[in-house]
Formats: sequence, C-alpha cells, structure tokens
Amino acid sequence: MTDRHHLLVHGRTFAAVGDRGDISGYRGGSAPDGMFVRDARHLSRWQLTVDGAVPDTLTPVADGDTARCVLVPRGGRDEPPAYTLFREQAVGDSSFVESLRVTSNRPVPTTVRLAVTADADFTDQFELRSDHRTYTKAGAVRSRRVLGHGVEFAYRRGEWRSVTTVTADPRPDAVEETGTGARRLAWSLDLAPHGTAELTLRVMARPHGDRRALRVPRSPAAVQERLRDREGDFVQGVAFPSGWPELAAACTRGLADLAALQVPATGPDGEELRVPAAGAPWFLTLLGRDALLTSLFALPYRPRLAAATLPALAATQATQAGADGIAQPGKIVHEVRHGELAHFGQVPYGRYYGSVDATPLFLVLLGAYTEHTGDTALAHRLEPHARAAITWMLDHGGLTSRGYLVYRADQGGLANQNWKDSPGAICSAEGTRPHGPVTAAGAQGYAYDALRRTAGLARTVWQDATYAHLLEQAAGDLRDRFQRDFWMPEHSFPALALDGRGKQVDALASDAGHLLWSGLLDKEYGELVGRRLLEPDFFSGWGVRTLAAGQPAYHPLSYHRGSVWPHDNALIALGLARYGLHDEARAIAHGLVDAAGTTGHRLPEVLAGYGRDTHPEPVPYPHACVRESRSASAPLALLTAVGVV
Repeated sequence: MTDRHHLLVHGRTFAAVGDRGDISGYRGGSAPDGMFVRDARHLSRWQLTVDGAVPDTLTPVADGDTARCVLVPRGGRDEPPAYTLFREQAVGDSSFVESLRVTSNRPVPTTVRLAVTADADFTDQFELRSDHRTYTKAGAVRSRRVLGHGVEFAYRRGEWRSVTTVTADPRPDAVEETGTGARRLAWSLDLAPHGTAELTLRVMARPHGDRRALRVPRSPAAVQERLRDREGDFVQGVAFPSGWPELAAACTRGLADLAALQVPATGPDGEELRVPAAGAPWFLTLLGRDALLTSLFALPYRPRLAAATLPALAATQATQAGADGIAQPGKIVHEVRHGELAHFGQVPYGRYYGSVDATPLFLVLLGAYTEHTGDTALAHRLEPHARAAITWMLDHGGLTSRGYLVYRADQGGLANQNWKDSPGAICSAEGTRPHGPVTAAGAQGYAYDALRRTAGLARTVWQDATYAHLLEQAAGDLRDRFQRDFWMPEHSFPALALDGRGKQVDALASDAGHLLWSGLLDKEYGELVGRRLLEPDFFSGWGVRTLAAGQPAYHPLSYHRGSVWPHDNALIALGLARYGLHDEARAIAHGLVDAAGTTGHRLPEVLAGYGRDTHPEPVPYPHACVRESRSASAPLALLTAVGVV
C-alpha cells in the first residue's frame, strides 16, 4: 500500500479505506485493509475506475466519521479535467454506504464509463496480522451471485455461513467477471453540459449467526447524523473545565470516540447490552481489562458504561476449568472473539481467560460503581459473581498458596498476562525475561484494592461482617508482604515483578504508578515513587514512559519498554492525586493534553517515548490503535485527577 488508511468506525463494524476511498485487498501489515464485521473481512476490494483508468486524487480522504475525497481523470496542465468526482463513504451497523457524484466540466454532452470492482474474501482478522501464521480451512467454499441491483458474495465452511451483498441505485448496466473472483459493477453515464449524475452503493454484511433485521443507511449523511446524535448523547451533561479548554476538547473528543466504540454484549439473563470495545482496528471487541479501565475512568461522568460492562463480564465469567488451564472458575474473561478461526478453535480467543488482572479489576469497578452511584441493586445481583472472583484470586490466582496473584506463560496465547502483555514486556533493567511463574507488581495493587472494596460491599450491602473481616485481613497481609518483597532500597522504587523463585525483576517501570492508584504503598513510599516518575528519564514531557530511559532494556519504539501509554498515565495521575502530589498529577495532565492537541484532541493507544525536549511534537507509535477506549476515556481520568471545573 502506498496511501494511508483511514478508519471509519461504527460499533462492531469498521472500514479502512485509502486516500481515494479504495480498498485494495492488501494482506498483512500494521493495519488491516477492508470492511470488517465481527472479526471477518466482508469487503476486501472496492476500487473505482473511470473510463477504464484509476482517477487522480485532487483532495484525499481526511480523518473523520465519513470519508470524503475529490477525484479527477488523469490529464495534464494543458487539458483541464473533463469531469470531477465527489466521493463520500460511511459505515453503519454491519453496513457500508457510498455516495458518488460525477459532475461534467464541459459545455457539451459527455459520456462517462464508471465502474466499481468489489469482492469479499471473508478473511479472518487473525490471518491478516503480520505474525507469519497460516491457518488451514478445509472445505471452505466462496460463491458469487448476480442480483438485479448488484451482486452477492457468500462463504461457507461446514456450519459457518457468511454473506456480503452489494447493491446500487441506479442499478448497474452490467455486473462483469474479472477473472479474479471479484465482480465489476459498471455504468455508462450520459452527462448534460455541466451536468451531474449520482450513484449510491450499499454494502450489507451478514456475519455467521447474525439473524437481525438490518437496513443499510440511505446515505453517508444519514450515518453521520446518527453518529452525531449518539455522540451528543455521550457528551451532554458533562461539566467540562472552562478554565482549561484544551482538556475540555480532549474530553469531548474522547466521549465521541467512546460513542462510536460501543459494541453489543449479553448479560447474565440474556439482556442486550452495549459495552466499550477495546479499540480499532485490531480489537473492536470486548476485552475485559480494557472495558473495566475505560468504565472506571468514565465512572464519575458516564456510570452507564460500568452498569453495562459489569453484567457483560459476569455473563462470560468462567465457571469451570478449561482444558488449557487458562480458564478457571471465577476468572473474568480477557478477550471475546466472534470470528471463524475462534469458532473452529484455531485461535484460543473465542473466550480467552489469559489475564491476571481482569478479575480484581472487575471487583474494583463493582465496588467503585456502588460507592459512586449509591445503587446497590447491581452489587446484590452480582454477589455470586463477585464471591466467585474472590475465590479465584485466593485459590487459582495464587493469593493463598503464593501470597500474590501470579501467572504462567500460555504457550498458545499470551506469554505475559498483565497489562504489559507483549512477550518481552516484563524484564529486568538489562532486558532479560524472568523464568517461571511471574508476579507482576501492578496486579498486586489491583488485588489489594479489590479485597478492600469487596470487603466494603460485604459489610454494607451483603450484610456479611465475617466475610468482610477476612477480606480486610487478606488485604492488610498483602500490603505488608508487597512492601517487604518488592521494594528496592537502592532505587527507592518497587520492582516491576518477581520471578518464579521470588527474585526481583529490577526494571524501573511505570507500573509503580498503578500502585499509587490502588493505594498499596505506604505514604512515604508512595511519595518517593510519585516524584521519581516525574524525573526526566521517566517523564518524556508528553507522559511517563513505560520504562525509564537509560536502562539497557529501554527502547522508545518498543510497545511496552519505553513508549508512553495515555491510559497508563491516567492511572498514574489518579494515583499521584491520591497521594497528594497534585503538581505532579497536573504535569502529566498537561503533557497528555498537549499531545492530544497535535492530533485533533484525540489520544492514540500509545506514543513513542522520545522526549519533548528534542521532539517538539509527539512521535507516533507505528502500530497504535487509532481509536482506543482506554485512551478515549483517559482525559476524563485526568479531569478527575486534577479536579478543575
């Protein structure tokens, strides 16, 4: 691909189009190319030609909720374009719609031959990642059928069925074969002098198992109107800081992105819910940790996110041990996938439980939601799920047997199962990886907070003082153990983790800031950590790096070894405020808000770790999700941390 990708997102549906609005069918790379619904590519080719040639780009697609571009036929300075094409595209729920207007620039009648080549390969999203893996699909069959107003593409593999339908108004003059499986919809348009002709093309995706009655929006403008209504609903009523307009703009942009990132889920009683997806393009699905942190950040402003996320995760909570040992009773799901490879067990992520921290975060959110809203009904309803989560932490999670929450690398899934889940993320200052079960520092903070908050629920909502006392005792013991085993006196800083033998993994990492958010550290230790995180090797000027610079393991373009994550920094800012370090919290908020201001007030998933002193604008991380729910909600957490109105 030579042009950029532009993402259009609507719930569980997204499309990535190029500067001309085309989809090339490209396989591999850092960004997927096509229209995707529920992890499958339902439109793999969408290419416009005029008079048999690809038009030139006069105005490329710009970032936004709709994709608009202006195209002209190829020509030279001495021969002005005979006509101009105005292209506009948008995605709806399981749908894609394009309006195409052709305007003649000639004073005489003109005939324009226009064609759109379309295809749907139904490739699973996991097949498009650059990990060099291949997947066998025995018995898979693709088919095409010409319709009165377009063409239907279908895919079948055993019981798996998927369909994509392309229709046009006016109907095409012909639907032609291309020799590649794609079909070419062709029109011959007669234009009056300086006249205009318009086409509307609509794509409907029908993923496997989806039997809903859906309609393609009538136009991109109709999609945009619907999105504005949804965004307005999310933004309305939030008190933004009048004295800090840049933070207000970041909060507004974040809430608008959260509106677009809502995906359907089901509660314990089969009720329909909408929960925050992790992010586009690769993670437009429910991820437990991401949805929980997003809901926690937004809780003071949009508690309905928590009210949906909690029952959705309760409905997917493990009730028995899986054959792979990753699923265990009471454990909260890490990732839910709906694609073909997950359906046939070729990837483990249909319901994947490889997270050490989603379970305690579930309890943290349940306690925080009850405290913030005063609504005890959800805590009563989810009491069995909360108790099961506590039991997992104590038994399977390792709190009783090892004194901490621990995880082991999953050979078929994730090697690391805390928030820094890339293979080499947990490492020593030299970059070596720990052996054996890993005890990640941040997860212990979440466990401590979960025990305390659940004790509060037991005492005030469930009326179980004995259970509350047991949890409070467990929390106190965990705090004492942690400060004994993790604290590195030579650095006045906690270790990133313990290895299987209990040896400290000594990298200086941002996870220490999560301990402030959880309240795990004594005040003296917490203040030392908080101030240390604002030293120049940690703080880039845009945010706190995941690893302090100067360590051999540090790399500014590593996913978790030196990059800057907005949600990580939001947790740190909340923790700094908790320990009374308000100047430090404000410094982080200013860095992130300034970074957002360079990209339309939107925070990406992650930034490179280069310092602001040498790079006056933040350097993008090359593979970041463009829209990510934790980053979208991070400005709300900053608003809470700095306490401005």
